[in-house]
Amino acid sequence: MPPQAKIVLTASALALCLLRPATAADLSPTYNDPPAFQWSGAYVGIHGGTAFTGMPNPFAGRNGFSGGVQAGYNQQMGPAVLGAEIEGSYLGGAEHDVRGGKIKEKWRGAAKAKAGLSFDQTLLFGTGGVAMTRFDKGDGVRSSDVWKIGYLVGAGIEQGFAGGLSAKVEYDYVRTPGVETTSALGGSKETIGSHELKAGINYRF
Repeated sequence: MPPQAKIVLTASALALCLLRPATAADLSPTYNDPPAFQWSGAYVGIHGGTAFTGMPNPFAGRNGFSGGVQAGYNQQMGPAVLGAEIEGSYLGGAEHDVRGGKIKEKWRGAAKAKAGLSFDQTLLFGTGGVAMTRFDKGDGVRSSDVWKIGYLVGAGIEQGFAGGLSAKVEYDYVRTPGVETTSALGGSKETIGSHELKAGINYRF
């Protein structure tokens, strides 16, 4: 065999030996870590629960069942999550004692800022903002302010699921100062403190 042919055969054999492990590595399956859960984005949802006037029993007869809708936007930065939310709720007529009678909470709208810490699919958050509540006159009250602005603080926990769904439990306290009422005992101004405990479902997109 000519020397040139021996050189070509030797080089070809070495090339095949080097190529075989690389080809096997290319064919082997690879594993990539799944992407971390993300809270960023817009969402809409519904909620339901109870509006109550005092502790410790949120289901007493003077309280009302609540329900409503919410929409918002979250931005995640590492484990921190910041966001904003608006919501509207029907409050079911939760009663508050005022001078000479009672008034009832019927509707509420709120605009809230949110801040929280995420633990993958679990979000712990606090919230605060302004709330506008509609009051109706009750027993013994001749007239009352209809819509009144107050402030809201709250906290909650939210659990994310696949498909953009999440479920939350949230507690809010709303304090509305200077609610004017008139009864047989005359006029008065009251500061109304209200609690709301609710569960909700959000859809993120």
